[in-house]
Amino acid sequence: MDEQQTILIIEDEARIRRLLIMYLERENFKIDEANNGEDGVALVEENKYDLVILDLMLPSLDGISVCKKIREKHTMPILMLTAKGEESDRIEGFEAGADDYVVKPFSPREVVLRVKALLRRSNGSGQLNQNKISNNVLIFKQLKIDSNAHRVTVAGQDITLTPKEYELLYFLASHQDHVFDRESLLKEVWQYEFFGDLRTVDTHIKRLREKLGKASEEAAQMIATVWGVGYKFEVDDD
Repeated sequence: MDEQQTILIIEDEARIRRLLIMYLERENFKIDEANNGEDGVALVEENKYDLVILDLMLPSLDGISVCKKIREKHTMPILMLTAKGEESDRIEGFEAGADDYVVKPFSPREVVLRVKALLRRSNGSGQLNQNKISNNVLIFKQLKIDSNAHRVTVAGQDITLTPKEYELLYFLASHQDHVFDRESLLKEVWQYEFFGDLRTVDTHIKRLREKLGKASEEAAQMIATVWGVGYKFEVDDD
């Protein structure tokens, strides 16, 4: 990479911090570290980071609270580490603003690949792989996605989405009626080719539908499930 990028690791277990630092420094990342939530938030306020690796279970301030505080002012990718794999924990992390998660015990190589994938998306300024969309504004009945303003409007209401929820919605809407399986969505939106929990896609789809559905059930139904295959974005022309 041309310019060294800086990552903050907020993790209370020294062994895990050392392991992550060793693997990430091999890839030429600059690393800062904090062993509790309060110190982690303070470092984010004092420095500029390209990405944050955040443990869910932290002393003084838990990972969910830290994530929410970071998201009040900052948009850098957040990769959450958790020993919990239940869907409710993943949803809570995504709602707080996390872009992805890794369940302990994990492979350090997997973490490095996920970090690189998140940074590629971030460095691309949120632009998805598009061939025919030039004005960056997608307009459907009940739904408007303005990429220039990074805004989603449903039935006239602004909807707050996490960065990854936004990218997933924009990608699907940019490829209307095209069916994508979960592996393809991981590759296109998360840029994972060798690693990736397929449930990550399902969780994001569920949250997207819930958020869109609060303003318009019609908008939520545009994200359609193709049973046995995956998902697509479809619009009723009637």
